[in-house]
Amino acid sequence: MGSSKKMHFEISERKLLLRIFDVVFVLFGLYCLGFIPGVNYFQFSFNNYYWLVVLAIYINVFGAVFEMYNLQVASNQFDVLRSTILTTTSTVLFYLLTPVVTPQLPKNRLQLVFFYIAFFLALYIWRTIYVRFIASNRFVQYAILVCDKSQVEELVIGLESVDPHYKIIGYVDLENNSISNLDYQYVRHIPTDELASFVTENGISEILVASQKTDGITTDLYQQLLHLLESGKNIREYTHVYESKIQRIPVQYISRDFYRFFPFNRSNQNKLYLSFIRVLEIILSLIGLGIGFVLIPIILIGNLFWNKGKLFYTQKRVGKDGVVFKIIKFRTMIENAEKNGAVFAKSNDSRVTKFGKFLRKTRIDEFPQFINILKGDMAVIGPRPERPEFVNEIAQIMPFYETRHIIKPGLTGWAQVNYSYGEKLEDSLIKLQYDLYYIKHRSVYLDLSIAFKTISTVLFYRGQ
Repeated sequence: MGSSKKMHFEISERKLLLRIFDVVFVLFGLYCLGFIPGVNYFQFSFNNYYWLVVLAIYINVFGAVFEMYNLQVASNQFDVLRSTILTTTSTVLFYLLTPVVTPQLPKNRLQLVFFYIAFFLALYIWRTIYVRFIASNRFVQYAILVCDKSQVEELVIGLESVDPHYKIIGYVDLENNSISNLDYQYVRHIPTDELASFVTENGISEILVASQKTDGITTDLYQQLLHLLESGKNIREYTHVYESKIQRIPVQYISRDFYRFFPFNRSNQNKLYLSFIRVLEIILSLIGLGIGFVLIPIILIGNLFWNKGKLFYTQKRVGKDGVVFKIIKFRTMIENAEKNGAVFAKSNDSRVTKFGKFLRKTRIDEFPQFINILKGDMAVIGPRPERPEFVNEIAQIMPFYETRHIIKPGLTGWAQVNYSYGEKLEDSLIKLQYDLYYIKHRSVYLDLSIAFKTISTVLFYRGQ
């Protein structure tokens, strides 16, 4: 692997790089287009600088909707082609339909074809460069773990599943049991006295300490870590790296002194933020109910033939401060679906009708919840409300679970756009990590990110 220090881009840096160069390459492509005789639809001038600003905004908005900034998508050539086509088509279409802030349509409509082709080629060429060079192994960052051997597999999988350019290649066992010190796949066990030499020989740039107890860190190990820190190596606590990369709070690795890990975002008490969000929620709810009202005749017919029961369905859920309220949905299951008691819904649930599956996939079944939002029981964005039976069960075995109730539950949330339907308690733990991350980092930017991801979920038919 060599001892030379490799360049590495953090996840946030790669996303920013993608956003900036998407705009740069497209604008350069359109600038080059201006050299073709008779093609003058898009011209660069100080007098029409706002054309560039609007185009840049459209590129970033539709790029977010069609997952251009999802690093797994951005690293796959086929997914890149699909996302580029969708982003180009949507951006160009909307750009043509907003003539007040964009160029007037040319008399020679062939210019629009050139505009589309130049836009697509510029964007696709840049994304191909990213896949071939920046998303390649030459930018991999190597790290090692200081942890108990029993944790190695879980910790390695946890980080590398979200960032393929972050490789943990060794670990120091805090249990100091020479008999059990075996390698895990490509992750080598590093004896304490060989730590410094291993770091130098393998170009390690980061050491992660993952232990709730510090008695395993001997004086010798502590001195070696101190020397590595002084030599310029990063030494970070595993939970901090986990949170920044995976964007979840790793509750399974922390103790009950939650105040050390959850300096909850001030937005949760910010009057201006909350008032602004509430106004938006009312506007969105009225729009959502209007769309739902238009769809009711179709849903009524579908419900009559395939669901054969009441159109609306209510269910008790736990809201802010633990207050129980009734959530409203279009019914998607057969009648008496829970005659044997409450159970977790799951993928391909036999209780869900064919028409109900369509309603769930498109999220149409959620439209009546805009009534709950108008009443103040729910927000547009927040942790999904859970049933009282499940809350009581999960809270007994899962620390911090009831922390979800310090804000209003939402129609959509950080857990819903990042994780599939929860079928068992283990899934509830992962969704809890996402919910706590949202509560801790709540902001307008994160809300917008969830909104774009929700639109992607609906467009790609990924509802549960």
